Amino acid sequence: MIRLLIASALALGISLVGTRVLIQVLVARRLGQPIHEDLSEAQQEKAGTPTMGGVAIVTAAVVAYVLSDFLVNLASRSVRPNDQPGVFTYTGLLTMAAILWAGVVGFLDDWIKVRSERNTGLSKRAKTVGLLVIAVGFPALVVQLTLQHTTLSFTRWDVPGIELGKVGWVAFAVLLIYSSTNAVNLTDGMDGLAGGSAILCFMAFVVIGFWAFRHPELYQTPHALDLTVVAACMLGACTGFLWWNAAPAQIFMGDTGALAIGAALACLALTLNCDLLLIIIGGLFVAETMSVIIQVASFRMFNGRRPFRMAPIHHHFELKDWPETRVIIRFWILAGLMVALALGIYYYDFIGSGAVDRP
Repeated sequence: MIRLLIASALALGISLVGTRVLIQVLVARRLGQPIHEDLSEAQQEKAGTPTMGGVAIVTAAVVAYVLSDFLVNLASRSVRPNDQPGVFTYTGLLTMAAILWAGVVGFLDDWIKVRSERNTGLSKRAKTVGLLVIAVGFPALVVQLTLQHTTLSFTRWDVPGIELGKVGWVAFAVLLIYSSTNAVNLTDGMDGLAGGSAILCFMAFVVIGFWAFRHPELYQTPHALDLTVVAACMLGACTGFLWWNAAPAQIFMGDTGALAIGAALACLALTLNCDLLLIIIGGLFVAETMSVIIQVASFRMFNGRRPFRMAPIHHHFELKDWPETRVIIRFWILAGLMVALALGIYYYDFIGSGAVDRP
């Protein structure tokens, strides 16, 4: 518990200060976000706002993850000099590596955009290849280096517990990671929308991870504590960033932050054995993605008919003259309701398992 508090506090502080420094550097170098010409006038006015703020999120999370372990070990050894209580696990390190790599892919995309002063960065093929390195490499290494369950899971490894095998589980993980990174990226279109929603999701994973750690017999997740620290680091980093990203935003997270957040959510869901529960935890991200799929499918199948004025769906409400802050806050509320529903289902399953009656 102490490491969780230290990790989240460190990440928040580093992100809070680091984002401010990053804003100053980007403004001085005039590295601002190009805005797509099809967006509303309100969005067009944001052209030139510093981007690549995800650098602060990823840096804060990685540094806090490493430092929190060091500080806890240092304090422990001062009390028990002969102990070596290191808590790093392969799963936690691989998850943090996936977050870092996703951030690198996003950074390259953002850098090309700001340097060329256009709204397109990496080619679709290059971006897809970059994301597939994570999507394939992460689960492949997890099943080789850890005791990861390879079942299809909802609230724990044996619910529903359909055995996929190593190859099947890796294939499913590829789909989940690739979908999650793109879903968060689609949602990142308004000040603080993706960041605030991500905070709520990481809160859920802190609860789920710590609950799995406290009930090892039921959840059989030996790496749960380290994964909870990862979630706490991302929670603190996103919170510190939101201070500067809230409307009116002084900086955007860009693909650097969006892809890193999406990778973190998927990797945490996979390794904490709640793969399918991510659909509910990240319900807002799912809705945003579905709005794009529906828009494209309708346009192609029904002679150019569009069910929404613009997709993703947050732009639809913006074009209906909803103030941006109203859209953001209402979407945050929806995200919070989905997270509450997911945690309710998770706890209901715990009660139904009979573990609550055990001594």
